[in-house]
Amino acid sequence: MSTPRFLDLPAGVRSARLGTSRGEFAVLEATPAERSSDGPGSVALLLPGWTGSKEDFLSLLPALARTGRRAVAVDQRGQYDTAGPDEPSAYDLNELGLDAYAMAEAIDAGPAHLVGHSFGGLVARAAVLARPDRFASLTLLGSGPAGLGGQQAQLLNLMVEAIPTQGLPAVYAAKRELERRNGAAEEPAHIEEFLARRFRANNPVSLTEFTRQLVEAPDLVAELASTGVPTMVAFGVDDDAWSPAVQREMADRLGAPVHEIDGAGHSPAVDRPDATAEALTAYWDSLHRDAAGSAG
Repeated sequence: MSTPRFLDLPAGVRSARLGTSRGEFAVLEATPAERSSDGPGSVALLLPGWTGSKEDFLSLLPALARTGRRAVAVDQRGQYDTAGPDEPSAYDLNELGLDAYAMAEAIDAGPAHLVGHSFGGLVARAAVLARPDRFASLTLLGSGPAGLGGQQAQLLNLMVEAIPTQGLPAVYAAKRELERRNGAAEEPAHIEEFLARRFRANNPVSLTEFTRQLVEAPDLVAELASTGVPTMVAFGVDDDAWSPAVQREMADRLGAPVHEIDGAGHSPAVDRPDATAEALTAYWDSLHRDAAGSAG
């Protein structure tokens, strides 16, 4: 779970609703005063992870806008401020990927740079596999080649069983207590209140299925590599979800560049937003230069 450092919208960031062919999504959007371009790659679409939300990118959005790109962070279906149905099949990774494609279409600025954090990386992968022509690039940020395993998977499976029977408030209370026992810091009161409110606002079916797929997602690295969509793997050096070694190995299989972000854990956009923005924009700028060189 990412924990935003603040909740007030930075200057230049607005809250909005994005209407798409697959429904309406809650978003936070930062639009630069002067855009660097108006075509492919002029927009970054940011997908949050498990139990996360668009607020996970609050620090990152203005940093990206300062580079001249429009940046849009979303709540996925059934997540926090975006409503979702009570049908489990609606939260299949392929369905969530089609949502991301529909968002990119609704933004209507040519192929977008797609960034998926953690579980959002699995969704972003599904979007690229469905419509590789829609995306200028993919960045897997603190994400992995398949679902999580080991002790993390055991805890997630317990949550899958508990949500339908105990309800989100009780599950959240147990989750936070376990985190505190494991040394998690107590957050300021308004942040703690937000974390609890955000968790409870999820559609229970959505959170159950997100959790299930965070464990069961298959390895589709070869299929992703075959799309030809430029991909970067980025992560905090202290990532405690998919290990840096697992993410580097995934990058090797993808033939993708790797960017390790010092001083960051599983949530680089929160821990080191400026460094994360620099990594993203340097990668995107390199793709733009390569495309311009090829065209010349």
